[in-house]
Amino acid sequence: MTQDRSARFTVMSMNVHKGVSPLHRHSTIYQLRQRMRSHHPDLLFLQELQQEHRGRIRRFGQWPLTELTHFLSEDFWHDWHYGKNMEYPDGHHGNAILSKHPLRKGLNYDISAYRFERRGLLHSVTQLDGVNQPVHCFCVHLALFERGRERQLEQIIGYIADLTQNGPTIVAGDFNDWRNRLGAPMKEAGFEEVFETLTGSPAKTFPSIRPLLAMDRIYVRGMKIHSAEILHDWMSLSDHLGIAAELEIK
Repeated sequence: MTQDRSARFTVMSMNVHKGVSPLHRHSTIYQLRQRMRSHHPDLLFLQELQQEHRGRIRRFGQWPLTELTHFLSEDFWHDWHYGKNMEYPDGHHGNAILSKHPLRKGLNYDISAYRFERRGLLHSVTQLDGVNQPVHCFCVHLALFERGRERQLEQIIGYIADLTQNGPTIVAGDFNDWRNRLGAPMKEAGFEEVFETLTGSPAKTFPSIRPLLAMDRIYVRGMKIHSAEILHDWMSLSDHLGIAAELEIK
């Protein structure tokens, strides 16, 4: 008997390094757009998305004149949600969620642990075709220091408990958790990390040229994990490698 694949969907997460190469020498946003589309993810979780930067337009000969969420999603993803985390004279950057399915935009919660780095928890809700339950989506980029990440995770788990009512949930992004200290609290909250479930350990994604540290995660609750993939051929597009997973609502 052939298993029905129609209920499956794909998720991708990546720290896009503001759309420039690891050493900031050239723009990568057009290549990122093409590569992301070639994988056809239903849901795309992006961190360090340079939504607007007038300096990039002046510096690079090819830089989108529209907001990057418009540029990336145009004629491909049905809807998008952007949360501004850091603002400066030339523009701003933050997290974003792009979806091929209708997206109900929630809030971008300020979870900054330190004054020198602004961080947010972006929340959206999507409705997949043929699935009665809504899927709660959270895009995160956590602090550089461990104590700050621990405080942030306490906030995140609290927000999730208040918002989701234990329904199907995805929490994806750059956790900066290279020592894997946040896995246990997430498990206690009912989540599985896709790579840890399938391979026994999170994916090594940083630095992209020679990944040694497991920084990026896709945590899921209420879902079956069919596969997970590290996007190794993207090493020149960001300082992080992207990750992807094929999922199914239980």
